[in-house]
Amino acid sequence: MNGWLLAALIAAVLVLVIVRRLKGEPVHVRELFAGPVVLTALGIVFIAKADNVTGTDLAWVIPGAFLGLALGAVRGCLVHLGERDGALWQRYTGRTFAIVIASLLVSAGYGILAEHMGMHPYARPTQLTIGVSFLGESLLIYFRARRTGTPFAPESDRSPLDSLVRRLR
Repeated sequence: MNGWLLAALIAAVLVLVIVRRLKGEPVHVRELFAGPVVLTALGIVFIAKADNVTGTDLAWVIPGAFLGLALGAVRGCLVHLGERDGALWQRYTGRTFAIVIASLLVSAGYGILAEHMGMHPYARPTQLTIGVSFLGESLLIYFRARRTGTPFAPESDRSPLDSLVRRLR
């Protein structure tokens, strides 16, 4: 897939996720983890298939993944969880966005430092960076949600595409 097309697709999905979370949305376990796991897996596959990935690259990728996971976890601590219609809902707050901006700056700084120290740019795929960050957020939301005692929103019988179209209306 063309790099620019993939970047545009990832950006569109991120915008959609952020808009949905600003408005508030029910917390479905499957939706909480599906996107982050897919993005993380794509990033890992990208690295595994890349030519000339060195030990230096991996020495920066692995701690970078843990950094992204930690930054996502911090963001997950600041997501508002509440009950609506007997089910758990989540919503981003202003503090959540402050952490989003700080996370982007920290990740960018880490990437610049890693490249300056010898990491190849292709060894740090965007999918992996975004995936582990959202995975960290999802894990924290999941554990916080379990402590509330409020049930997760029931999974719908509709396909994810039907759900997406319904939410966009």
